[in-house]
Amino acid sequence: MSQPLILLPGLLCDATLWEHQLRHLGGDGPVTVADLTRDDSIGAMAARVLEAAPPTFDLAGLSMGGYLAFEIMRRAPERVRRLGLIDTSAASDTEEQTSRRRGLIDLARRGQFKGVTPRLLPLFLHPDRLGEAALTEAVMAMAERVGAEAFLRQQHAIMGRADSRRSLAAIASPTLVIVGREDALTPVAAAEEIAAGIPRARLAVIEECGHLATMERPQAVTALMRLWREGAFG
Repeated sequence: MSQPLILLPGLLCDATLWEHQLRHLGGDGPVTVADLTRDDSIGAMAARVLEAAPPTFDLAGLSMGGYLAFEIMRRAPERVRRLGLIDTSAASDTEEQTSRRRGLIDLARRGQFKGVTPRLLPLFLHPDRLGEAALTEAVMAMAERVGAEAFLRQQHAIMGRADSRRSLAAIASPTLVIVGREDALTPVAAAEEIAAGIPRARLAVIEECGHLATMERPQAVTALMRLWREGAFG
């Protein structure tokens, strides 16, 4: 039976983040990318996604999209057939992460939003990919489309999110956890913690890959997600 798939982007990301998956994962049901630019809390994002979603669906989120996926699982676990968590963390921010976010927010509020993405690129991408113009330009273009105001809303939502580690054991959906080996923002240890906490989780580590795995190693991510959609991981 075909099942809809809802994809949740990360900070400063839009449907381009999932371009390869959108092209290749539609055979098992419609695939849509949620708009996460309009709300300033994870709770409001979750309510908006659930209101527009079909009765049951598969759900995958990257980074901020993963934070949102945890909230959706708390609110409507019976509606999510399968869960995918990519380059994300179940923990809330550390003091260092919050400080970095506040610095970027200050830049954006001072009218220097175009300076934000160059500062984030070394955290978003594997060091070896920073010289690939097509990839870096695609990431920068996404950020420009999302824009400064939505960036501020997203950062506010991220900083106010709940710590999801205590709710991992309650997730009953078969779950695929993917992380880039060199992810500098949500490292392998964060993915291991998620996979260890969810009863029916499988962990996949993608080599030579940073934080934006769906763009850096699209074929590998899509292949894993196709197997996940087909039930290979539970």
